Amino acid sequence: MRYEGSIYRPPSEAYSLIVQVTIGCAHNGCTFCSMFKDKKFRVRDVNEVLEDLDMARKYYKHVERVFLADGDALALSGSKLFRILDYIGGLFPECERVSVYGSPQDVLRKTPEELSGLRSKGVGIIYIGAESGSEKVLKDVCKGASRDEIIAAVRKIEDSGIKSSVTFISGLGGRAGWQDHAVSTGTMISQMEPSYASLLTLMTDPAAPLYDDIEAGKFELLSAEEVVEETMLLLRNVNVGRNCVFRSNHASNYVSLRGDLPKDKERMLDQLESAMKNPAHLKDERFRML
Repeated sequence: MRYEGSIYRPPSEAYSLIVQVTIGCAHNGCTFCSMFKDKKFRVRDVNEVLEDLDMARKYYKHVERVFLADGDALALSGSKLFRILDYIGGLFPECERVSVYGSPQDVLRKTPEELSGLRSKGVGIIYIGAESGSEKVLKDVCKGASRDEIIAAVRKIEDSGIKSSVTFISGLGGRAGWQDHAVSTGTMISQMEPSYASLLTLMTDPAAPLYDDIEAGKFELLSAEEVVEETMLLLRNVNVGRNCVFRSNHASNYVSLRGDLPKDKERMLDQLESAMKNPAHLKDERFRML
C-alpha cells in the first residue's frame, strides 16, 4: 500500500483496509482542524487506487471492510467512485461494507441516483463532520456549510438507504457560546435524525488556526465540568423519532457515553449528573488525546 502524509480514519474503521482515493481535504479551512494542513488537495488517479487494491489483495487474506480516505473521498465523481467500488467488489468478494468521509457539499452535489448507486455497490456509511448546530459557530470556525445544508445532506444520505455517522465537537462554541452550541446541536440532531451521532471534545494543536486564538485569550476553552453541563443541555434538546446510536466515548471526552436515543437518553443524563457531583468520574487531562 502507498500512503501520503498522515492517515486519519473514524474509530469504528480501526480494522478496515484504508485506501486513499483523495489526498487531503478539499475545504481544509476549518479553524479547529489541523489534520490536513500539510497536504494540498488532489484526487488520485483511479488507476493508482486500483493498483493499491491489488497490492492489498496480495497481502491480506480476508478484508471485511474498506475505508476510502482522505478527508472527503465523496468529492470524486460518481463514475470514478463506481469504478473503484466495482473493483473492490470483484477483488474482495468477502467485503461487507465500504465507507467514506464526505463533506455536506459533497453529498449535496450528488444526485439521489448516484447515492443509491453507491449504496448498491457497497457503501454502507458516510461520515460527516457537522461540528455544531449553531449557525454562528459554523461561521466562526469557517465550516463552509450552513446548518440547513448540513441537515439536508444528512437527510439525503439517510433517504438513499446509506447510514450517516455525524460528528459534533463539545466546547466548540467556547465559554461565550456554549449554550447556543448545545441547544442548536441538540435540535439539529433532532431534525436530521442520523443513524449515528457522536461527540468528541475540543482539543487543538499549534497547527490549527484556533490554537492562536486560545493562546491569545480570544477563545476560552470550557472546563471539564462545563463540558459535562453543555453535553447535558445538548442531550435534553435531542428528540428523535427513530433510533439513533449515540456515542461520546472518544479519547478526548471527559465522560464516556454509549447508548441509543431516545431509549437511553435519561440513563446517559443520569451518568452526566453523577459526574457533575463526583469529579473523580471525569477523565484526567493526562489521559485525553486527539
